[in-house]
Amino acid sequence: MTFEKINGQAEVIELLRTMVDGDRIPHAQIFLGSEGVGALPMALAFSQYAMCENRTEGLACGQCSSCSKSSKFIHPDIHFTFPTVGSKATSSMFAKEWRTALHENPYLNVQQWLQSIKAENKQGNITKDECASIVKKLSLKTFEGQYKILIIWLPEYLKKEGNRLLKLIEEPPEKTLFILVAENAEEILNTILSRCQIVKFKPLSDEVIQNALIEKGVPSLKAVDLAHLSNGNLNRALSLVGESENNNSTLFLAWMRICYLGKPQDIVAWSEKFATLGRENQKHFFDYGLFFLREYMVLKLTNNQKVRLSEVELTTAKNLTKVIQYGHIEPISNILTDSAFHISRNANPKILMTDITVRMNKILRAKAMV
Repeated sequence: MTFEKINGQAEVIELLRTMVDGDRIPHAQIFLGSEGVGALPMALAFSQYAMCENRTEGLACGQCSSCSKSSKFIHPDIHFTFPTVGSKATSSMFAKEWRTALHENPYLNVQQWLQSIKAENKQGNITKDECASIVKKLSLKTFEGQYKILIIWLPEYLKKEGNRLLKLIEEPPEKTLFILVAENAEEILNTILSRCQIVKFKPLSDEVIQNALIEKGVPSLKAVDLAHLSNGNLNRALSLVGESENNNSTLFLAWMRICYLGKPQDIVAWSEKFATLGRENQKHFFDYGLFFLREYMVLKLTNNQKVRLSEVELTTAKNLTKVIQYGHIEPISNILTDSAFHISRNANPKILMTDITVRMNKILRAKAMV
């Protein structure tokens, strides 16, 4: 991955080039950006640029031995850590799957990654065994590069195990670089945040996403529509190519109908189905719900038909304007936010979904709150 293949983020690219060219690279950085903005591809491109033997005019040569290995994700001095499944799992156990996933879509999200390794109902994590592996790998001398680089994708999954890396991050071996690619700084230990320089990524513009889709063969008119729907998330735009709607939208809209009707047998059946989705899919379900609610609020406030919803989602949103009033939005938002939190803390999904569906029914059936 090279800088010229990155979509947008010109300011970040210039910053990183200046760091490398001036030999002033912070030993620990956090690339902070929401899903699909290119933080992981940027980490890959930055690593290749730093390792390149023949950099010219702000670009990696793409031809040297280092670039060849970096582009295939097999450079012996560029290490990867990412969420896996299993209490003793390490990233090296999934190296082949990881390389395949990066080649197919470096903008992927954690749900897609865990599905690719058949996580099923298991929740992703970065284990203490992985932390021990990191310490061991970074204690060795470089094999052939100028630096040793560790890319930690989604350090939020370290949780308390991150404490095992504090000393290493604060006082790393010479020429050792940490790049933490994160989406939510609030879920990272403050002791880690304080030891890193944060590089923030903005959502991609519609134009950038549109051009990226056209390069992949998507017709111009469809690319315009998908870019608008993606809300700055290239991964979402790619997922929508060839699809009328994504799975989360189908599930969420079905749930809203069940919430409104409030039939006990349907609530029980829905809760049982939801429990089979797996933790990561369940969390993404609630994240999608919050996204839909934001767009619904824009529609209700402005009556703007260009909200970032597909045709099916927009039709449902219009129908809901008769049901969900302004006073309902805050309690519904709180339910979705709290549910995502409880799922991440291993709440029983069947009990949780039954409870919040009944609560949603009461909200939707209540008279508009002032």
